[in-house]
Amino acid sequence: MADKDLLMIESYFDSSSGFSDCMDFDELDYSDPLAMSGRCDQHKGLHIEVTKEPLGMRRVANVVIALHRLKHTQCVQSTEFTDHELFNIFMENVIEENMAINLKCSESKSYCMQDKVVQCSICDKSKRTLVRKENLPLLLAITLKGGNEKFKAWFNLSAYNPPNCTEITKGQPVCLGIVKSNLFLSCTLQNETPMLGIEEVKDKETLKDIKENDGMERFLFFRNGSGDFLNTFESVKYPGWFITTSKEDFKPVQMAKQQPSHLQLFTLHDETVVSQSDI
Repeated sequence: MADKDLLMIESYFDSSSGFSDCMDFDELDYSDPLAMSGRCDQHKGLHIEVTKEPLGMRRVANVVIALHRLKHTQCVQSTEFTDHELFNIFMENVIEENMAINLKCSESKSYCMQDKVVQCSICDKSKRTLVRKENLPLLLAITLKGGNEKFKAWFNLSAYNPPNCTEITKGQPVCLGIVKSNLFLSCTLQNETPMLGIEEVKDKETLKDIKENDGMERFLFFRNGSGDFLNTFESVKYPGWFITTSKEDFKPVQMAKQQPSHLQLFTLHDETVVSQSDI
């Protein structure tokens, strides 16, 4: 293996091990003609040419670890391979790539609406259905009995592509619209407290692209789902405030911080995927 290739591998291993260099060992004997020719017979074991300088135990241990990884990742394609092929195997299967991601936005955050929409009804953890209070900007959580299914509210749940530089991933940004209307759930500040409301948006095109601090973030919620299909809806504009229901029937759905007296877990029912152009 070329010295420059060895230096690349050793440079990586030196930075990722906790072994000390206080113990050295004698140079290995590479009198084997096959090893000195730059080719290795896998049936007889793997020979690696090292630099002339004595190596520390840290480097020995890292080579052993690398060979152990190699044994479980590389499929043998022939009985011999060159030092160049060996170096490629190390780079592809042993060296772990670290990717640096910029978590802080240098520009204002932007949310772009996706083409697909999920139409559904929503129930809280107590299986109470969200129902719209007629002629009022309110949602109620009610236990619907047989024959009253027609009163449930139906929602268009539109997903957005999140910004590429979010500091904390809280879930999928979505907006919640009332089916067959221009009404959308929003979170606005009233008397210094975030409140849930239902607002009319005359031009739905204004919701296609939402930017930070453009006044439209109030319609966005972070939807975060768990393995048992339970969802939370956290305000994008006011982090830490969730759509919640009371433990009693016929109480308004509202925004609240996480607390025992409110329920913030929801399930989606009767889901149908449609295109934005069909709503």
